[in-house]
Amino acid sequence: MNAIVEAAPRAPAVRYRTGELHEFDAAGQNFVYLVAAGAIFMLDEGAYAVIRRLDDGALEHHQLVAALMENGYSHEDAMDLIRELLAVQGIVTDQRDMAASGPVSPPADFPLQALVLNITNQCNLACTYCYEFGSDKIATPHGKQKFMTLETAKMSVDFLLAQSPGRKAVHITFFGGETLMNFRLLRDVVFHASEQAAAHGKAITFSLTTNATLLTDEIIAFLSEHEIGVTVSMDGPPDLQDRHRVYKNGKGSYDVIEPRLRKLIAAHRTRAITARVTLSDGVTDVRRIYHHLKDELGFHEVGFAPVTNSGKQDYAINAVDMDEVLRAFNELANEWLEDALQGKTHGFSNVSETIGELFRGVNKSHPCGAGLGLLGVSASGDLSPCHRFTDADTHTLGNVRNGIDAARRVDFLARGHVGTKYDCQSCWARPLCAGGCHHEAFVRYGDTGHANLHYCDWIREWTDTCLRIYGVLAVKNPEFLDRFAVRKGLS
Repeated sequence: MNAIVEAAPRAPAVRYRTGELHEFDAAGQNFVYLVAAGAIFMLDEGAYAVIRRLDDGALEHHQLVAALMENGYSHEDAMDLIRELLAVQGIVTDQRDMAASGPVSPPADFPLQALVLNITNQCNLACTYCYEFGSDKIATPHGKQKFMTLETAKMSVDFLLAQSPGRKAVHITFFGGETLMNFRLLRDVVFHASEQAAAHGKAITFSLTTNATLLTDEIIAFLSEHEIGVTVSMDGPPDLQDRHRVYKNGKGSYDVIEPRLRKLIAAHRTRAITARVTLSDGVTDVRRIYHHLKDELGFHEVGFAPVTNSGKQDYAINAVDMDEVLRAFNELANEWLEDALQGKTHGFSNVSETIGELFRGVNKSHPCGAGLGLLGVSASGDLSPCHRFTDADTHTLGNVRNGIDAARRVDFLARGHVGTKYDCQSCWARPLCAGGCHHEAFVRYGDTGHANLHYCDWIREWTDTCLRIYGVLAVKNPEFLDRFAVRKGLS
């Protein structure tokens, strides 16, 4: 009797497809942005040919080899090219492995790197769109401590140093309200934190955000001497600055700020001075604002962000004006590129920040460091994911006295992970965006883990602009990118 021998099942044929990528061209060269890796690759003729052959669907190994040989490749060269492309995560993939890759969540005990100390929740201005005190506020400061005490500040410093194991350097940002309303405390914290950081073998740096109305010669000298970075909240020339940034009696703030700013920029010689512009209804002339702040007042860098709002406020930017803002962003981006090609530094920080992220190849699990390497501290010592959630009872993550509420922190981070945002999974720009600001999401949608859907198209077009800038520089002036990386501490 003959034995029946079952044939072994035939292994499925290897099939190749393109990975998740975004193609763009710059300076006559073809590039791809690899979503899975957050990386940029310039395509040579062979790689480009492979991608085009896979446009119509997956091909088996022998089919792809044959297609390349039809285009003039030898069998050996075709095999080598396929191997090279498979080795680069994301350009070409073997369909046997269809598992989607994404950024891994940082560990639950991720060490702190920075604290934002809200040393007061009081402000001498009454900006009509203020996210902290305006119509869409989530903070509940009433009945709470108005000014941080030195005791709480010292505990905050100790907390930061204890919660940053393995960090060689940490950072403290001073915030408000209006930060300089509590300058005496700021000064004392700088002395104390510098001493304690040295004792722990760590470097420490400082920065602050201010409306600049309370700057004095004494304060400016201190900021320069201690190399404290300064960001000034300012919206441009007088008519635009005074539209929303006003005193409680409605008086504009430009005339108060302008002479103080000139002193600050002239005398603070150890750190760059940055302007942070809030774009809102009627305050959308980006190029005019930029050139006033950069060329006329002398800021080193100028950055822009649309006003945070629930979409129901009079100061919200309508869709038509947002399109105009993007057009102006692109025009300023072209200026940035023109300067870079000549080896010069432009001050449009929105481009610089994105180019820096592209250079590092970031692939974010979360939109920012909120709740991870960064926490906000209220005047009373309560911890929050960042300064925008300070004094919001529903977003407290503990207190500097008794530490982080681990369960609430884990919940916040789990909901904010890009992998939980369904709408982000098909978006090629998610490595840089990760769904957008947690605070913006809460104000607009009532959920810190909701994707900022109202900005998706905007973000994709802006990211594509910056990718093209990166590509042009990679072709025409790669030395600038190297110097840029050194200047920004990226390499």
